[in-house]
Amino acid sequence: MNKYGSIFESQEVSEESLNSEEAVAAIAVITAIVDSSLEDLDTESLANILWDFQIFDEYSEEEVLEIVEQMAAIAKQEGLGALFNTANMSIIDEIILDAFAAGVVMLLDDKTLTIPTKKQPYIKQLQTALQLENMEAEAIIKDVINAIEVRDQLEEYTEESETIILDELGQQIYQSPLGNFVLPVPVNPDQEGKIQSQEGTVSFSDNIGTFLRIDYYPIPNESLEVITSQGEEAYLHSILIGKYLPQAIFAHVEDAEIKYTEYLKDDDKGYYYVLVDMPKGSTISKQEINNNAVRLDAYRGLLAFINGKFLYIFSSQRTFFDGDIPGNILEEADDIKMNILEFIETIEFS
Repeated sequence: MNKYGSIFESQEVSEESLNSEEAVAAIAVITAIVDSSLEDLDTESLANILWDFQIFDEYSEEEVLEIVEQMAAIAKQEGLGALFNTANMSIIDEIILDAFAAGVVMLLDDKTLTIPTKKQPYIKQLQTALQLENMEAEAIIKDVINAIEVRDQLEEYTEESETIILDELGQQIYQSPLGNFVLPVPVNPDQEGKIQSQEGTVSFSDNIGTFLRIDYYPIPNESLEVITSQGEEAYLHSILIGKYLPQAIFAHVEDAEIKYTEYLKDDDKGYYYVLVDMPKGSTISKQEINNNAVRLDAYRGLLAFINGKFLYIFSSQRTFFDGDIPGNILEEADDIKMNILEFIETIEFS
């Protein structure tokens, strides 16, 4: 048996079943401890790394940490081989790249951003087990390295520019690390208000159902040419429905579906709006009798538009608590849309 045969040649399977996010976390946990021991695993640091993955966009830091600790517990009780086989069976096509990237990021040397020579046999066997071609694997490794370099550059910028400041009335003000917008923080600490910020996105949530999110992307010059040739409506449709929703929602919320779309024109600005039904896709969970957390149903409204040199996608969510019944879909769509537009009115763009 080769050095990693206990993992990749094992026939053991865990008694636990895993979802997609847990499977990705499992690969990260296995990779982090494969040449050390479980006692050396820093679960908080690993969770912070995984939280930057898009697949965990709908999870809080605490929830990602819980997943990591759960995967570590399975590894301790049932072994790395059983955990890997169960994770591998749970990895659908849409997340294979995420799973491999989770392994890559665990192996990269912090200073050189390369995979050390002694780790090469492991990453090669992981690639084979996930049935990735060499070109696919090499592309993922490059993408991970590029993402880390961008993140480090952004962290250097944010160290010099606080994202939360107080105005003259003591109101908390959030300012984008890129300086493209500022807004009054729309949640209150008394209601467990949270601000979660990553590269290119910030969200605000609390314990009474508030969920507001801003995704923002600098528009490259080649996209400006596409907008001119295709038109703004077609471009926003292709980004929101063709790219954003499949990656940010459909890959993570089973049975999620678009219920309503609309293109709005306001003066010289166009907005593409979508309402998505997300069964068990809310950011808010409830505890079942067995103490398992189950996500509530929700509607998510998303509004995409261009302002200056940035593409923005604003999101708002309506969570259905026990006893809540969805109303007419047009009324639900309009209510969430108005909530987003009112939120946008509080923002100062630059």
